[in-house]
Amino acid sequence: MVKVPKNVLEGLKAVRSSGMVNMLDISGVTRCAEKLGFVEAADWIREHQDRYWDGVFAGFEAEP
Repeated sequence: MVKVPKNVLEGLKAVRSSGMVNMLDISGVTRCAEKLGFVEAADWIREHQDRYWDGVFAGFEAEP
């Protein structure tokens, strides 16, 4: 599991549940997060692309 800030996790969950984009489309996920108002999640993805990919395949969880 990849630990991410709680607000980032909320954004990733919102994008996934929206069904608007395939989670393997990193550019699309970033744009969708912004469109849904999760700017912090979009910024996190841009800054942590390697960790994003790890989380896509291993899962994400909120940092304590």
